[in-house]
Amino acid sequence: MKKKLFSEVPELRGSTLLLRGLTQADAGGLREQVCSDRVYRYLPTFLFERKYPDVSEVIRRLYDEGFAESIILGVFRDGAFCGLAEMYGFKAPIHKVSVGYRLLERCWGRGIASEALGMMIDYLCGETDIEIITASTMVENRASARVLTKNGFSLVVRGAEEDWGYPQPTAADKWIR
Repeated sequence: MKKKLFSEVPELRGSTLLLRGLTQADAGGLREQVCSDRVYRYLPTFLFERKYPDVSEVIRRLYDEGFAESIILGVFRDGAFCGLAEMYGFKAPIHKVSVGYRLLERCWGRGIASEALGMMIDYLCGETDIEIITASTMVENRASARVLTKNGFSLVVRGAEEDWGYPQPTAADKWIR
């Protein structure tokens, strides 16, 4: 029997990565990430990990308050924090969820986002009742577009104007798998 999404915080093991729930021991890595404007330049302004000024408070609230809207997992390679992977926008009646990822700048260009996304896809398609997976990227975020393409996503809408929390609407590409 397939699991219902949001029934648990999964732990996913890949060939070089571990995706798991965050603990207070991960606060240093998360702090490094949320303090980096370069990491967040292509992301919405309202992500949960930036909701509270203290990352320890973010971690304390993540799997009660935040779990209602998204499953955020830490991405780890050789035990080191690399970033976050997220499943959000769950629509139970149509078996749909959106995915996203954000990595520490020092982890860019190493295949980590591609592997983490592949692990989420395997989990969602193999262990849950999810049938539709979507993603959104800022038009300018070519690296993320390559990660999505490598993982079997197709671009379905180019440059849709959306509210990502900036003063002006954000031009976003919409992807589906």
